Amino acid sequence: MIIMKRFFLSLCLCLIPFVTLWGQQKNIRDYGIEIGVLQPGPTNAITDVAGVKVGHLTLIEGDSIRTGVTAILPHPGNIFQQKVPGAVYVGNGFGKLAGSTQVEELGTIETPIILTNTLSVPTAADALIDATFSFPENSDVRSVNPVVGETNDGYLNDIRGRHVSKKNVLDAIEYASGGPVEQGSVGAGTGTIAFGFKGGIGTSSRKLPENLGGYTVGILVQTNFGGVLHIAGVPVGKKLGKYYLSDELNDSPDGSCMIVVATDAPLQARNLKRLAKRAMLGLAKTGGIASNGSGDYVIAFSTAESVRVPYQANSPTQKVEILRNSAMSPLFMAVNEATEEAIINSLFHAETMTGRDGHTVDALPVHKVIDMLESSER
Repeated sequence: MIIMKRFFLSLCLCLIPFVTLWGQQKNIRDYGIEIGVLQPGPTNAITDVAGVKVGHLTLIEGDSIRTGVTAILPHPGNIFQQKVPGAVYVGNGFGKLAGSTQVEELGTIETPIILTNTLSVPTAADALIDATFSFPENSDVRSVNPVVGETNDGYLNDIRGRHVSKKNVLDAIEYASGGPVEQGSVGAGTGTIAFGFKGGIGTSSRKLPENLGGYTVGILVQTNFGGVLHIAGVPVGKKLGKYYLSDELNDSPDGSCMIVVATDAPLQARNLKRLAKRAMLGLAKTGGIASNGSGDYVIAFSTAESVRVPYQANSPTQKVEILRNSAMSPLFMAVNEATEEAIINSLFHAETMTGRDGHTVDALPVHKVIDMLESSER
């Protein structure tokens, strides 16, 4: 079995025959195509939000296992003891987002966020409980709310085999780091499909100007949905003749999209939910339609230390300083732009893959797409 951890990616590439999966390493912005008007952070990734870490565990075995795990850590400490404000927005609820009801009720997230395939959600939730129990200061904890999102990778992956193990999940958490984030057919995006092309993990960020607070918004997506692909306003899917209802091979837009939103702005659950809603606008700009069979979820959290919620405290009250409603619009714009770009990045990084029963999903023809985009600007 091929198990690929982000820290050991370069070593693994020397050992496996699937090197082409990572042969495409450019974001759309690297081709000179800019989405939106705000500037990205230093790595144009969710990890531009200080303290956020991402880890991937990619599983590729034989001709039928194409799946994995992606872990997003809101901060490097004990998340259960120092919970982050969080919110969930449901664009379309055909999915299995474990832990969402408690996040909705209490407005906090107390574990890393795990993304995986649909039938591995219970395993991932169990692993998150183990991860929480591993901290000595949690020795008396008797309730944990693991947050696990999913998309169904069953076209390319032997999903019924339930090949993701608890160790795989714990490894993804252990090897999570800041800095650049691997994208495309890695981690939870290994076997996913978007707009009829190979989908995967994508990320992007935006940093507000200092006069607007200087806050950063970071997005990570797991793309596995359909519609009519648009890139920077150009109907690419239509021009390529590959879009929902175009032919028998593109007759379903189902599949799901998980969107994780991180920000260092001091927000509590109410405004985090408002922020999460705007991520769906970014999805819509790429041509997604939130179909009947698509689970489109947004999980948003704030990393600001000033709004963290301690598990135990001596006082029944907590005094916090939060951003006013009137200051939210720049953040709304940032999340809209970064979500759109993250989705496109997932396509730009993914490579053609063959999996279960010989099914093959082609990569987006990037250079042909770039020619289309450049022609539209002339």
